[in-house]
Amino acid sequence: MENLEGISLKKCVNLPTLSQIDSKGFPNLRLIDLTEASPTIVENFIQGRNLKNVKWLCFKKCKIPKLPSNLFYCSQLQVLDLTQCQNLEEIPSSIGQLNALQELDLQGCSNLKKLPSSIGQLNALQELDLQGCYKLKELPSSIGQLNALQELDLERC
Repeated sequence: MENLEGISLKKCVNLPTLSQIDSKGFPNLRLIDLTEASPTIVENFIQGRNLKNVKWLCFKKCKIPKLPSNLFYCSQLQVLDLTQCQNLEEIPSSIGQLNALQELDLQGCSNLKKLPSSIGQLNALQELDLQGCYKLKELPSSIGQLNALQELDLERC
């Protein structure tokens, strides 16, 4: 499966492991869709995996309390979709390491309380969607450093 470029684990809740199809890893993996996957599936699939070539990663509607720590080694990541991750309360400061990130979708992350100041380090960021982030009380001043930013959605904040 070394030519695999995309994998969808949408609504996957019971698959215990992918070791039987992952003997050599997925060196060409570019797209991962974990929409509505269980937190266990998210953790088992993401943790310990080489994600350096991933460009699109979707956690939409996942009930994850925090982002996987190795996510920030995704040096090629361009799109991070966290739409309606309602259990997510914070974004770690290591998000500033995602130099290629162009789109960050946090729409409906209703328990998100703050953004780290390191968000200002996302030099390639063009779209930031914070729509429906009700508990977000302020934006870090570093957001003014996002020179590539073209769209900022703060509806219902």
